[in-house]
Amino acid sequence: MSDPHRYEVALRWSGSTGLGWEGYGREHTATAPPAEQEVGLTTGEAQGDKRVLNPEQLLVMAASSCQMLWFLHLAAKARIDVVAYDDDAVGLMPTGEPPVRVTEIVLRPRIRLASDSPVERVDRLVHTAHEQCYIANSLTSEIRVEPRIEHAR
Repeated sequence: MSDPHRYEVALRWSGSTGLGWEGYGREHTATAPPAEQEVGLTTGEAQGDKRVLNPEQLLVMAASSCQMLWFLHLAAKARIDVVAYDDDAVGLMPTGEPPVRVTEIVLRPRIRLASDSPVERVDRLVHTAHEQCYIANSLTSEIRVEPRIEHAR
């Protein structure tokens, strides 16, 4: 069996959930270097242009974005002030094992908090967000969330 294809994306958000659910911006960016666009047009493996996002990268981005948006929603409702959220996610698609599909997505959010919110409570919200994420619930791929929770300095 050959090595799986690897699809990496980087998602970025910053702001503050300190004003509650209606007070924070949902705008965020997602990229998958070396792609320069945020629209998937081809596959990056065969004849595709590696500067253009491919559907596999967009799938990983969708899972990452959905997880982040659910987490921010829950954090705002819990009055936890999140000031930054970065996720360096990866999707794996083994080759040579029909049917070919993305079998695993690993989300690695780095979450920075404005105050001394209890890390254990924030960790529970991360896992609740995963349970609520409709993208994760729609996929047969295994999705793991490996958060790093820090207090901003």
